Amino acid sequence: MSRDATRGARVRIATLGCRLNEAEAEEWARQFRDQGCQIVDTNEDADLIVINSCAVTHTAVRKSRQLLRRSQRADPAARVALSGCVATLGDPSIESAGAVDLVVVNDDKERLVELALQTLNRSPERIRDRPDPLETPNDAGLLLARGRQRAFIKVQDGCRYQCTFCITTQARGEERSRAPEQILEQIERLVAQGITEVVLTGVQLGGYGGERGPDLVELITLILRETDVSRLRLGSLEPWDLQDAFWRLFEDPRLLPHLHLPLQSGSDAVLRRMARRCKTQDFARLVAQARTLVPALNITTDIIVGFPGETHQDWQQTLSFAQAMQFGDIHAFGFSPRPGTRAAELSHRVDPATQAARLTELRALAQSMRHERLRRRVGQRTRVLCEGHSGTSQPDWLLGYSDDYLPVRIATAGSRIQVNQILEVQLSGLTGDGQSLVGEPIEDAATAHRARPCPPAHSEPHPPSRRR
Repeated sequence: MSRDATRGARVRIATLGCRLNEAEAEEWARQFRDQGCQIVDTNEDADLIVINSCAVTHTAVRKSRQLLRRSQRADPAARVALSGCVATLGDPSIESAGAVDLVVVNDDKERLVELALQTLNRSPERIRDRPDPLETPNDAGLLLARGRQRAFIKVQDGCRYQCTFCITTQARGEERSRAPEQILEQIERLVAQGITEVVLTGVQLGGYGGERGPDLVELITLILRETDVSRLRLGSLEPWDLQDAFWRLFEDPRLLPHLHLPLQSGSDAVLRRMARRCKTQDFARLVAQARTLVPALNITTDIIVGFPGETHQDWQQTLSFAQAMQFGDIHAFGFSPRPGTRAAELSHRVDPATQAARLTELRALAQSMRHERLRRRVGQRTRVLCEGHSGTSQPDWLLGYSDDYLPVRIATAGSRIQVNQILEVQLSGLTGDGQSLVGEPIEDAATAHRARPCPPAHSEPHPPSRRR
């Protein structure tokens, strides 16, 4: 492969789905740049479009197809590489259309950049003259330029469990973990370049090190001891095998007090059909232990609505259990039968109208619990990573997330507060739409009584996915 033939190539990386996909996309961006390429934000500017697809639900597959079609329409001459779970599981509609130049399955993702550049080498005349890539931003600069102040770090892939609804085990394969020294080196490099928050992610993050060691607790201990990262978050963790040593890690304030623990259902009968390893009693015991040992902890979750055989009683149990757990948020989604999974063969499907009604009911409960979590935080202090501005209508407001992963808007008029800065703030109230907290920088707390306009409702800046 000739590096000169692709030097200066413009590469667009588009990602759908989980945090693990985000972490892989960020690593590809670094590798492409090391090969002399430039990372661009629009399909129209790209010589190569890389799509990291998602197949966790029918909706995710549809969005992956739509993204592929939009990419082709934007620049029919651009080469297209498709990777991710759609590529791995296969999609006849994509394959028959000849829509892509390169398909890279999950097992070959580490070679994606090499394979994609080989594809470009087959048409070197497409690569126009570009500025010297050495003058483009560093790895962290690429993230910051895309409005991302946190970096996703892939530490693990694959899952050994066989939940009946999950296609990910087939798409991602067996569990395997990255070496600790590789992870530490990546974090140290990003921190040196200006990244202040990293998120550890994997398909089955709690299984880190299971095939080789050290385990997740030891990895987090190493990161906190050996790196200067200011903020460390964890991706989704299955609600089992979390020992006392895990909770002691939160004594270091750099490990942020938010965990996403997938419940999936509040009915033990449904959990058995899902082949989940955790009963509701076990989950409740875990949550009680977590909140005793880490009082500031914000726990969010996933719940699947309308799993085959879910009765009215099962559903009422799920609602009651979710309310009792007082989650900070719920990612609620309807059951989607994935071909090749055991759940796809189950009978007694919940009809679409009932599933939709239950989704509406659960999302209303989630909104109520989210608002209650926000309300309880008013009057307290927290640290916020400033991630972006509130828009042209309110340019003096910055948006960010608190330690416990709550959206906060900060008034910055007359101050030198900047994006990517970590601030300690006093949480003085809620925004007008009730969806975010209002934060006053501590140095301005003495003047917090001064009236400030509440920022309008506005979408948050690149909120991290609540899925894995």
